[in-house]
Amino acid sequence: MPGSASDVILKIVTLFLVAIGVLAMFGKVNLPGRKAASLKCRKCGRYRIGKAPCDCGGRKK
Repeated sequence: MPGSASDVILKIVTLFLVAIGVLAMFGKVNLPGRKAASLKCRKCGRYRIGKAPCDCGGRKK
């Protein structure tokens, strides 16, 4: 017998979780030559999205 349905589902779920774990590890890798972007504004501390300057204009809170 090739295997019951529960065995096949368990294997699919296990492979899916392993694939998600591998993708998560690659997402955290810092590749050489890639510039690390600052996540927060140095002046006000808000999170920056994209490459545009912060909306605070350099003023502290």
